[in-house]
Amino acid sequence: MKWLMALAVLAGVLVGPASPSLAVDEIPRKGADVSWPNCPKGMGIPTRRTKGLPMPKKHAKFVIIGVTNGPGFHPNPCIARQVRWVQERGLHLGTYAMTTFPKRSQIKRYGAQGPWPATGHRNRLRNTGVAQAQFNLATLDRVGLKSDFIWVDVEPYPVAPWTSNRKNNKAVLDGVLRGYRDAGLDVGFYTSPGPWRDIIGTARYGLPEWRTAGGHPWSRTDYGSARKMCRVTSVQGGPILLAQWWDTKRDYDLLCPAARTTARLDSLFINPQELP
Repeated sequence: MKWLMALAVLAGVLVGPASPSLAVDEIPRKGADVSWPNCPKGMGIPTRRTKGLPMPKKHAKFVIIGVTNGPGFHPNPCIARQVRWVQERGLHLGTYAMTTFPKRSQIKRYGAQGPWPATGHRNRLRNTGVAQAQFNLATLDRVGLKSDFIWVDVEPYPVAPWTSNRKNNKAVLDGVLRGYRDAGLDVGFYTSPGPWRDIIGTARYGLPEWRTAGGHPWSRTDYGSARKMCRVTSVQGGPILLAQWWDTKRDYDLLCPAARTTARLDSLFINPQELP
């Protein structure tokens, strides 16, 4: 989940027992994200074999785990292992999932079922998007994660490329968002201006964003670069709550000032005491 994106967060407060309020200086600022590349080597689908990349460094106070093995309808092959890693260290845990354009076989399988009548191609795309979200929710359920928020990753993906038809792409995305929302989750986007424009167009959802400053070897970025991303213009009209930078081995993340409240922290992450 690197490229040129970023996503932000929040849209709702947890229902249930309130977490103890944290002083501003106690709210975690630095964290990391992991996914299938951090699984032991040799796992996963043929087009996305795992790489055995290292897990986050000790300074990480939160970890955002990728739910997929790259494209939609393929689970992160070691998500249970990564959840245990976060749990053992008492860190806040967030989730994100790639969103990709479905294959014809997937549209055929899922397009006729869902909240939209299967009366046209775009509605079938929307229904398939719903199914993609439901697949990811089932993955979370299998490892006991009860997340109230998920980042929806929208970026170019060669293994499951988006089309040149932005309206069709948006139909898939709208289905994915509905799938998560119907299950009670709030959502935000990990994306960047160029990819968003190329894939979705000018749609404005007003949702949180997680933005990336990029990373080595293509650009020399660091913590300072990520801090600047907290102040850039939103891609689709929502607040920027997270910023990312990365190198060849790890992804690093920063909680932006707008997200440094107990309420926002609780809306984006599962509290360590609530992990399975």
